[in-house]
Amino acid sequence: MEKLRPIFYPPPYQDSADYGRLILRDGSSATVYLAGQKDQEAFLAFINRLSPESRYQRFFSMRLPDEKFIRGLCDSSNPRERLTLIVTRVIEGAPRVIATGSYVVVEPQKAEVAVMVDDAFQGKGLATLLLERLSLLAVRNGILCFQAVTHADNRRMLEIFQHSGFQLHQQTSQGVVDIELSVLPGEDSVTRSELRDRVYTTASLLPFFRPNAVAVIGASRKESSLGFLVVKSLMTNRFQGPVYPVNPKAEVIYSIRASHSVRELPEQVDLAIVIVPKEAVPQVVDDCAALGVRALIVISAGYAEEGVAGLRLQEALVEKVRGYGMRLVGPNCLGLMNTDPEFRLNASFSPVFPPAGRIALSSQSGALGLAILGFTQQLELGLSKFISIGNKADVTGNDLLQYWEGDPHTDVILLYLESFGNPRRFARIARRVSRAKPIVAVKSGRTTAGKRAAGSHTAALAASDVAVDALFHQTGVIRAETLEEMFDLAAVLSSQPLPPGRRVAIVTNAGGPGILCADTCEAEGLTVPELSGKIQADLRAVIPRAASLGNPVDMIASATPEEYRQAIEILLSSEEIDALIVIYIPVIAETEIVSQAIHQGVLAARAAGAASKPVLACMMVGEGLTGSLKFAEEIIPTFAFPESVARVLSRVAEYAEWRRLPPGMYPDFEDLEIEPVREICHRVLRERGAGWLTAEEVQKILKAVGLPQAAGGLARTVEEAVELAVKIGFPVAAKVSSPQIVHKTEVGGVRLNLADEAAVREAFSVLQSALKNAENLQDPGGIWIQPMISGGVEIMVGVTEDPVFGPLVAFGLGGIHVEVMGDVRFRVTPLTDRDARELVREIRGFRLLTGFRGNPPADIEALEEVLLRVSRLVEEVPEITDLDLNPIMTRPPGQGYVIVDARIRVDEPGKKT
Repeated sequence: MEKLRPIFYPPPYQDSADYGRLILRDGSSATVYLAGQKDQEAFLAFINRLSPESRYQRFFSMRLPDEKFIRGLCDSSNPRERLTLIVTRVIEGAPRVIATGSYVVVEPQKAEVAVMVDDAFQGKGLATLLLERLSLLAVRNGILCFQAVTHADNRRMLEIFQHSGFQLHQQTSQGVVDIELSVLPGEDSVTRSELRDRVYTTASLLPFFRPNAVAVIGASRKESSLGFLVVKSLMTNRFQGPVYPVNPKAEVIYSIRASHSVRELPEQVDLAIVIVPKEAVPQVVDDCAALGVRALIVISAGYAEEGVAGLRLQEALVEKVRGYGMRLVGPNCLGLMNTDPEFRLNASFSPVFPPAGRIALSSQSGALGLAILGFTQQLELGLSKFISIGNKADVTGNDLLQYWEGDPHTDVILLYLESFGNPRRFARIARRVSRAKPIVAVKSGRTTAGKRAAGSHTAALAASDVAVDALFHQTGVIRAETLEEMFDLAAVLSSQPLPPGRRVAIVTNAGGPGILCADTCEAEGLTVPELSGKIQADLRAVIPRAASLGNPVDMIASATPEEYRQAIEILLSSEEIDALIVIYIPVIAETEIVSQAIHQGVLAARAAGAASKPVLACMMVGEGLTGSLKFAEEIIPTFAFPESVARVLSRVAEYAEWRRLPPGMYPDFEDLEIEPVREICHRVLRERGAGWLTAEEVQKILKAVGLPQAAGGLARTVEEAVELAVKIGFPVAAKVSSPQIVHKTEVGGVRLNLADEAAVREAFSVLQSALKNAENLQDPGGIWIQPMISGGVEIMVGVTEDPVFGPLVAFGLGGIHVEVMGDVRFRVTPLTDRDARELVREIRGFRLLTGFRGNPPADIEALEEVLLRVSRLVEEVPEITDLDLNPIMTRPPGQGYVIVDARIRVDEPGKKT
């Protein structure tokens, strides 16, 4: 593989670059969209509202621009020539333009850029956000450079360009600064963009978790109502701030004087909890905006969860909330909590307020959230924050990850997910967060019944849950199979260090549980090594003579607390292990005394230098799992069964290993020619619509992106077939080549080892008959002639477009056995070099690529490069929705590979049919 250079992808937006939510520096929100002719009047009104100074800085004149100028800026119909973004906020009851940003092409690949911001909204990061989005849209449309002209005293605008992270050149003459900057994403620009996103998003969530005061709109005196329970939760858990019940008919609620309207409240309130019928919610939002409320929790139901009509109602709610600059949790949610003693906020109707801890938890299900909170109390598991996001119409799990990333009170993040809103954004954020704080997720909906009807090998192999597993693996997210396992993982991750490796020692006073634990450890990818002679000698000196000194160390039923203590100290202090599992069944000693002995043994080993090794315990004491062994110096998580402790430790070890490895790089290749590929795809969609490309079109695309396909050509007559065969050299293969035939062998469409012209003529006739007999074949194509290729291992590389996750890249053993064997693994694009390395090595048949039983090894680096080039291809050309390179014949190291057969399907992005 050639020396790789990095390419930097800008972070995905929650909506899109040209439409959706915009979060400002102060945490307030706004709406951004592409300007159209309908916006001319609002655009002109915006310019009229600018101060004379702002107008002069933008236009170098106090005069208003003419109608033609405004009409031109409001024309974004051809973004390869010009484009304008408009940002709006609802002010005095109507949407008002508060900022605009435009580029106009002045020469090939270069455009003039300008931004304007309402004086009242300057200093909130709007100009920087617009420049960031304009640059991304420009690159998508073939523009690589921006130029701008500004006054030398326009320090704010100059700082925006200088701090953009783009390569900048500027020249000053006679008080005017000419600026030119490359808008290709680079390390600095992408890093700054991610930082802005994280900081601004965090600012937008502070009013939810750290409000100055809380209003409960729909508060009630009826004790069984949600309106009463929310007020009760706030008061009984001693929220450290004012609580304002709002009810048009009540004077006092829960001994607090009530207000008849939000507008009557005596002070600005950060957080409002809304529990009114859905029909009344819009007016409540208007009232909250008038008071200056910054955050809304809408517990009210009847939105997207009830179908299309509810979805439209929800979209209108989000548009209204966003228009006012507020943020929204819900609707149809339980609420949220912050256990920080400075706030003690229970903004929910849950009767359970968990103990303070360092675990943050988000649940998409409100009902399940109630049960989860009960579990945390039962398990004595402390939380820092809890939130039920309901329909996640505005605030999403992605926002929460960014908030908790910088939360000093949170060490572990737990997620219960039912769906993904923006998995590509989740991937980008989670990959970063997981390197500092573990994320544990339970994703419901795991089923094999969700396979899609497929038009390619790759799509047939991509079951409904494959994308989730791939995404979690790539981002370091620990997937828990059950809620119980999620809490077990949380207990370990929040109390014990990450293991430096996979070597486990097991000490027990019963052989059976020790064997079960060891078997599960090995099955789950941990190792239970034989202990060295020195360690065995040290153990022999302190434990019963009848004990087993292997691993597990079985101290037999008569083991005393002191023997436990000494064995634990010896094992945990050893350089031969990375983690320790202690198993205890009560026989002759009280559990409490043994627990203290375990603690003392761990303390002694920690003092001797074993601070980086986790200790887990299985206390089979009859009443089952009761929490953890809690001591002043350390908490040791406990489990009821030996298999459970082994499985949890394996997940933690896998995460620790993921975190230790370098994060990987998105690679670029100098010889990629993407524009010709785009032209082919756009032409096909324009002329034929969605569908599979012809063999000739596929050949051109593969050549453009540096993927070598076997020599060959398409023959439409027998004479063309013979001519191609002679040119290629015998023996040759002949295959039917129609965009409508996916599996050639199923229609008898392949003939191999054609040794002479006569064989080619006969094969051509047979294959033409196969084409004629194929059902519903509108495009018969022709016969593809190529050389016979033998030797090596048949592998496949493919892509299928998941409707939620985007492109999935597949790698596995290829040929006609690909779907029978099913030895295929997947990753979500874009792929890093680390993703490609892991993907190749994960298949069960990897040994075949290393030179199995005397066969030559494959050029593994070249296969990794195939994956990386394919990933770049589908990222750059989203019209490619399916791709099959099957088979690819491997060659020895340094000799690459040969693509024998290839298929590509195109469709409008996001519209795969």
